[in-house]
Amino acid sequence: MSTSLPLVFDAPKRATPPRHLADLDPTDRKAAIQELGLPAFRADQLARHYFGRLTADVEQMTDLPAAARAQLTTLLPPLVQTVKEQVCDDGQTRKTLWKGHDGTLAEMVLMGYPDRATVCISSQAGCGMACPFCATGQGGLQRNLSTGEIVDQVRQAAKAAQEGALGPDKRLSNIVFMGMGEPLANYKRVVAALRRITEPAPNGFGISPRGITVSTVGLVPAIDKLAQEGLPVTLAISLHTPDDELRDTLVPVNNRWKVGEVLDAGRRYAQTTGRRVSIEYALIRDVNDQPWRADLLGKVLRRHLGTKRVHVNLIPLNPTPGSEWDASPKPVEREFVRRVEAQGVSCTVRDTRGQEIDAACGQLAAANRT
Repeated sequence: MSTSLPLVFDAPKRATPPRHLADLDPTDRKAAIQELGLPAFRADQLARHYFGRLTADVEQMTDLPAAARAQLTTLLPPLVQTVKEQVCDDGQTRKTLWKGHDGTLAEMVLMGYPDRATVCISSQAGCGMACPFCATGQGGLQRNLSTGEIVDQVRQAAKAAQEGALGPDKRLSNIVFMGMGEPLANYKRVVAALRRITEPAPNGFGISPRGITVSTVGLVPAIDKLAQEGLPVTLAISLHTPDDELRDTLVPVNNRWKVGEVLDAGRRYAQTTGRRVSIEYALIRDVNDQPWRADLLGKVLRRHLGTKRVHVNLIPLNPTPGSEWDASPKPVEREFVRRVEAQGVSCTVRDTRGQEIDAACGQLAAANRT
């Protein structure tokens, strides 16, 4: 296996998405409204519709004068337009392929559970981290998503849940930045999106930070920076193997920040925020599923993070078409869990969803890209 895969932190230059209400903080919204010749209080009215009522159609905002509505359309341009939707798991998993203003494709997945509704959203179109077992990584990075594009995925998911897409009485409560892209490589826009998502109406959706997870392959300086933002979201580290030799290949960013450095950053994050760190581990047959790696994983996590502030989330690999990678057999999976837990580290297997609808990140976009 080659370790010369490229890492792309800066997205290619592309046309910037149009300015959207969700791109703006409250002060900038008022300034934008005044630029349109409207009184500043219209900013709160518009934001209450968008964040509070989940409405992006100004024609439905009948408490606004017709003339004002016509002007305000410029702050609610269409950003996330559905190209295809696939549904499975008795309607409880809904994967949406969407395109941006420039035709760029990205994905989100809305999932219903007995006690919650969760949306998995994208932060980039494609990904520059080049992990070879990931469909998104195989496609490379097209561009960063704007704050508005990130936030509008959440609005659309919340609206769908509100309207009964997952059945009655389901309200969006959980958001995971585990779709396409490396969130911390689009740091500024992701943090701005987190603020819109967590702030109460009219400034945001009012979703608790404790219901939000941000996944990263381990961009150490960005992890440390996120810890200081006052946003106690859950940090998920995509580790996938406890040893540097294999991780250099599976997660090429490891050539820059080694396992110990990444886990130490996770420890600092947990100490600062009080939040437990999740360790994501895609279990791949005959690659990273050996018993000795399970033993080592438990020992390494205990050494760097302790046992109270870490949880291992094993992910049965969802193979991509034509890939050499495959999921580990269930007996191997169970033994892996047993060995990690024997080290005193909590370990569970992620619920698998949507294997029949190209649910692995990037599969649907790759299948529809021209």
